[in-house]
Amino acid sequence: MQTTLEQLTVPIIGRISTPFKEKFAIPRQPGLVPSATGTIELTAEFSSPDACRGLENFSHIWLFFQFHQIPQGKWSALVRPPRLGGNQKMGVFATRSTHRPSNIGMSVVKLDSIESHQGKTFIEVSGVDLLDGTPIIDIKPYIQYVDAVQDANSSFAQSEPTKLPVMFSDAAKQQLQAHSIEYAHLNDLIIETLQFDPSPAYHARTQPSNRVYGVELAEFNVRWQRLDAGIKVIEISKA
Repeated sequence: MQTTLEQLTVPIIGRISTPFKEKFAIPRQPGLVPSATGTIELTAEFSSPDACRGLENFSHIWLFFQFHQIPQGKWSALVRPPRLGGNQKMGVFATRSTHRPSNIGMSVVKLDSIESHQGKTFIEVSGVDLLDGTPIIDIKPYIQYVDAVQDANSSFAQSEPTKLPVMFSDAAKQQLQAHSIEYAHLNDLIIETLQFDPSPAYHARTQPSNRVYGVELAEFNVRWQRLDAGIKVIEISKA
């Protein structure tokens, strides 16, 4: 007998703008890039300041969102987590893979401010790991005593991923300096994003060590290489 898949419709309460203009190089977990800030603009139906009354008293919040620019309905029971080098399969429900049956993600982010003006409400956050334009479907306060389980077992993701040193070529240093006035935190954003080596895990086995990668961060195109000594930024240009 054929069964009917149950469907649940939830409203989009807002969208977030972030420095991550493409999926490549987005942090694989929230909080890894503290300099990555985001602005949530609540949709008109939910933009009343009353909806956020009291939220300013919390330091962190949960964002529940729909993965942006991910094909709907495309998922696999087995996935290859980057933390396992991309060569070991795990069940999708044992990972935080973006390709999921419900296409829903959640992130804990730092709450920086809440502002309402001209009938709109904006929530400023930091430590984001979301693609620019991601739909937000719910916001909840982070509650320390119940949301942080000190003795929890996190399997293959028990500890923070390894950080690599990030260096800048002479040309990149000059370009960074030229852009530092208009984007004061660009240096931190680049280092914090690249230090976890966002290149695909399997490239470490199949690609030459001097391969050049590129990503759009905020308003800039950043090109880098992974070398034996770490990550080397070779060019920073306006997108």
